[in-house]
Amino acid sequence: MRGLTSSIRSYFSFSKKELNGIFFLFLLILIILASPWFYRKLSKEQVYDLEKFKLEAAYFKNSEIKVFKSNRKKEAVAAVYFEFDPNSIGQKEWQKLGFSTKQIRVINNYVSKGGKFYKKEDLKKIYSISETQYALVEPYIRITAAYIPFKSVKDEKVSKSVSSNNRIPAPLIELNSADSLSLLTVRGIGPSFASRIIRFRDRLGGFYTKEQLKEVYGLDSLKYSQIQDQVSIDAKLIQKIDLNTASFEQLKKHPYLTYKQMNAIIQYRQQHGYFQSIEDLNKVAILNKEIIRKIESYFTFLPHDQ
Repeated sequence: MRGLTSSIRSYFSFSKKELNGIFFLFLLILIILASPWFYRKLSKEQVYDLEKFKLEAAYFKNSEIKVFKSNRKKEAVAAVYFEFDPNSIGQKEWQKLGFSTKQIRVINNYVSKGGKFYKKEDLKKIYSISETQYALVEPYIRITAAYIPFKSVKDEKVSKSVSSNNRIPAPLIELNSADSLSLLTVRGIGPSFASRIIRFRDRLGGFYTKEQLKEVYGLDSLKYSQIQDQVSIDAKLIQKIDLNTASFEQLKKHPYLTYKQMNAIIQYRQQHGYFQSIEDLNKVAILNKEIIRKIESYFTFLPHDQ
């Protein structure tokens, strides 16, 4: 019994070095446990001033508005306004009025094809000119008398006496050569639709049938039935792509082909040589008869040295 007591006592007895270690360990634990309490006491809680934040946000917004107005002012200063006839001025005059190179190109293209501005509003019909820009130049537009259609009193009386059933039908607008201003003469086509039709036509390379107008975004069957008798198609004006030399970049703009189909065409050409005719496309597994029928008017197969 005495031996057991002495062994237990020896088990719980510590040397001076061990007691120092235990004391240091307890002290460290105590510091760790107390540190959050000291941190909360010593640190000051951050208080957010909502009113100050609102003032800073308002200041930032006002600075943005000032920058925007400054930029608009610079643009206005860059433009020099003067009286002009849109039928007769050149590129330098258009630039002075603040028009971009793209806008001038569209205007020149319209004039070069025989287009005329008969009244101020005709300039607004150019699809690249915004309402804001037109409003800035409208007070300075002066149409020369030579461009104003003459209409005598006799003509007016005759036109009033002729019933709507006997009116001379307006000339058909050929879709593959028409510009935006020509399309605006079609009843039912406004600036937005004119712009969409031209963009879709340029991606295709041209229309080969009127029904393709239904593929223009927003142009439904009702709108198509309204305009179909006012337009015509000259398929000879379609811009075709040589499928034996066309790159992926040239093919990818065409709306009738997916990326996989374009890649399959190029891969087949590289592996089997040049296409001889549209029938060769039937050998490209990913192309079905419906796709081939839709694209056959847009591709040519010119002979090349292998």
